[in-house]
Amino acid sequence: MLEEIGTVTALGKNSLCVETIQQTTCGSCRARKGCGQQMLAKMGVASANVKALIGKNDTSDYVVGDVVTIGIPENIVVNSSLLVYCLPLVLMLVFSGMAHTFIMNDGMMIIMGLLGLLFGGLLIRLYSKKIENNPDYQPIVIAKRAVEKKDVAKKIEVTDMIQ
Repeated sequence: MLEEIGTVTALGKNSLCVETIQQTTCGSCRARKGCGQQMLAKMGVASANVKALIGKNDTSDYVVGDVVTIGIPENIVVNSSLLVYCLPLVLMLVFSGMAHTFIMNDGMMIIMGLLGLLFGGLLIRLYSKKIENNPDYQPIVIAKRAVEKKDVAKKIEVTDMIQ
């Protein structure tokens, strides 16, 4: 389970709107010095509002400003990433290969390759619309965290940097 800590910004019927700032992976990879994500996180730009399902709990257990841990299964992230990156490339190769086999024109191979890439993007767009409201693909609230004074000070600093 990939987890992230965030602050509740709004309450829904059976979900929370949670503002997260990506920081769990910053500093742990080899690209620390050349990574733009770490710099954006320091500036406060890397925040995002995420809809997280509550699960068995009730929204009355939460208030705006609560700090919660949300998570999403790793297999969902890995499979989705694989689909998003590989499907358009595979279709680009298939379309350009078909053009090479049947048409044998370099210009047409390029055009068909681009059409395959666009078709792959369209298929991913349709698939993402299909699973948009599927609860298996939504982040869930794992736990409500107790807010410490130092966490409140950090939130104030980040909020000041965002504004």
